[in-house]
Amino acid sequence: MRSSSISRLSIMLDTCTLHHDYAANILTALLCVGLIISYLPQHLRIIKAGSSEGFSPWFLLLGCTSNASAMLNIIVMQWGIIKCCNVVTFGSCVESIAGVFQLSLQWFLFTIILVLYMIYYPPHLKYTEIDVDLHDNRPPQHVKTSVKTDTWRLSITLSWVVFIHFAFSTFVTLLLLSTETPDLPGRSPQVSFWATLLGVASALLAAIQYAPQLIYTYRRRLVGALSIPMMLIQSPGAIFMVISIAVRPGTNWTTWLTYAVAGVMQGSLLVMCLLWRVRQHRLRIDDFGNPLDKVPNDSSAGVTEAVQVVVADGIESSIRVEGTDGRADITEETPLLRDAGQW
Repeated sequence: MRSSSISRLSIMLDTCTLHHDYAANILTALLCVGLIISYLPQHLRIIKAGSSEGFSPWFLLLGCTSNASAMLNIIVMQWGIIKCCNVVTFGSCVESIAGVFQLSLQWFLFTIILVLYMIYYPPHLKYTEIDVDLHDNRPPQHVKTSVKTDTWRLSITLSWVVFIHFAFSTFVTLLLLSTETPDLPGRSPQVSFWATLLGVASALLAAIQYAPQLIYTYRRRLVGALSIPMMLIQSPGAIFMVISIAVRPGTNWTTWLTYAVAGVMQGSLLVMCLLWRVRQHRLRIDDFGNPLDKVPNDSSAGVTEAVQVVVADGIESSIRVEGTDGRADITEETPLLRDAGQW
């Protein structure tokens, strides 16, 4: 038993020989900082606007599942390196699993967008409205019902799909990794197949991830809650992301292909948003389609309406007959002018 433990430790020490690559480490560190900086404008934009209108729920579903698959792929591919943290120093451990941290951070930051999308989903788009005819001269009244709109119902369903996908994929990954034989070098065929499946699935999901958003944004012809600064940072950053992952030990094309495809698609979305921003400026509307001069016009209209109401109330109060305050009703013999005490 003791000799078996010594043998396992010897194999682990041989496997865990760390080759320092300072260029790759610096690039990974810069990319992690860049990820946080690039996603912050999108998070803050949704929070400040108080609305997530403009996002396609299918885009968020595909993005979350793609990033989760990529993260689990690199965990499987570098599982042997991750286990080395038991026998190496903390600094060496951080250096060796920097790629895992990088993709995990990417998944976390993108998933935050989905969370904010659900929290700040526009209330007026959650439930259907019906027009009630009052059978008089007034226009029909809009009455909100308790029936969910198709888009809000779809968003809830796809959010559950994201959660179930992550829970199931994580469970299968941990189950397969727990059955690995530590004495044998390399990965078992089952684990290798699962890692390839995760990588290919991630690449395919990333390839079609931006398609729903591109179609949705093209049809709306509005930028909405999408953050142009985020895309300006991330689109060229995808090149460095691919290089950083490709130079990591234990990775292959299935690991970095996801980010190469996503970078091209995101660049296309960026160009479209820039074109729509120019169109919005020409039409004098904001990113959500509201007129830029709506607030001043509404304010003046509101003041005018209030003045009209006050004047109308004053005229009405001066000519109406009060018959319930103890005075006699006004008749034809009533003088036009009375003493102050009579009133």
